[in-house]
Amino acid sequence: MSRLTVLSGPSGVGKRTVITALRKAHPEIWVSVSCTTRAPRPGEVEGVDYYFVDRERFAKMVEAGDLLEHAEFAGNRYGTPRQAVLDHIADGIPTILEIELAGARQVRKSMPDARFVFLAPPSIEALVQRLQGRGTESAIAIAARLEHAKAELAAEDEFDEVVVNNDVEQAAHQLAALIVEN
Repeated sequence: MSRLTVLSGPSGVGKRTVITALRKAHPEIWVSVSCTTRAPRPGEVEGVDYYFVDRERFAKMVEAGDLLEHAEFAGNRYGTPRQAVLDHIADGIPTILEIELAGARQVRKSMPDARFVFLAPPSIEALVQRLQGRGTESAIAIAARLEHAKAELAAEDEFDEVVVNNDVEQAAHQLAALIVEN
């Protein structure tokens, strides 16, 4: 049986970018695909980046216990389909979740043996630049994400490991080493 790895960190820190680099170097690692109620961003693909669902369907998934974790962030809901994660772990496939802090806390309660990794920015200034550089959100949404990021940064000590995303390839290499060492 494999051990679940949970990757979390503030919005804009580069979780998705690091995961992409990780998968390129280690295709044997399965990355869980989350559900979200938000609209797809340019280039995002259904079933690859997220499962895009409406709020009603999401609520039904929560009610049925189909999600390992779920949270609301920046006006949208996010969650991890439970069964796919459990199936991959049972099959011995290295599995990683990329989720926000609230979700990581829920997973810690239900799967305390998972490894929890915090992806940190090299500085708060770098985080601000990354969020603004996306060009996908309003100034109000960016301000909300930055406010939320401050609370997330304060939770760093809740995690088993910290990886600083100063260089994407190096961060992916460090993350892979943690997953492989299991």
